[in-house]
Amino acid sequence: MPWRRLLVPTLVALPVLLVLLALGTWQVQRLHWKAGLLARIDAAEAGPALPLGAATPARYAKVAATGRFDHAREALLGLEVRGTVLGAHLLTPLLAEDGGPALLVDRGWVPLERGQPVARPEGVVSVTGYVRPGDEPGRFAARDDPAGRRFYSFVPAAIGRALDLPAVAPFGLVALAAPDSSADALPIAARTIPRPTNPHLGYAITWYGLAAALVGVFAAFAWRRLKETSTS
Repeated sequence: MPWRRLLVPTLVALPVLLVLLALGTWQVQRLHWKAGLLARIDAAEAGPALPLGAATPARYAKVAATGRFDHAREALLGLEVRGTVLGAHLLTPLLAEDGGPALLVDRGWVPLERGQPVARPEGVVSVTGYVRPGDEPGRFAARDDPAGRRFYSFVPAAIGRALDLPAVAPFGLVALAAPDSSADALPIAARTIPRPTNPHLGYAITWYGLAAALVGVFAAFAWRRLKETSTS
């Protein structure tokens, strides 16, 4: 029968089509998830900071923490070039008044060679910022220098041990600059909460497009094969 000649090609093409459709659907789900995340970030940035509680807050949540900076245990995190100046982020433990775990605060960018003083507030301070979870360093991540207090991956537990802190929170806080703060004062704190990219619509179109192309190619192949069968 003519249709039997299409059995093997159909069995080959059908799983591929299902995989392409599944990948496209997964990207659509990721698109909606990322859109919701961006909406939450926008709402958090526009709204007031939430007081930091005992529970671990969500990623990018805007919170306020109170304590005393332990400037004697500050460290540097990462490397970042701004203009022509090489610098890093100043990481300082914030010690809670109730004796709870220290919170590692990214106070902002500082140049490695400093020509001006760095502000180090004393006493009890309230820091507003967004939550940064810990990193999972890959195989090719730069090696930290615990003795020199230079870190290239943000792993709170490891940094806490290197700084001889008895306990640290499993997440960090990236300080946000006050609206009226000077743009040149060190450290230069972040002014906005970062937004992750949302390329999932393009990915979904790609996978669904490949699925549609596969259907078109198979239809043309099947039509030609059936036509050859009917004329033989």
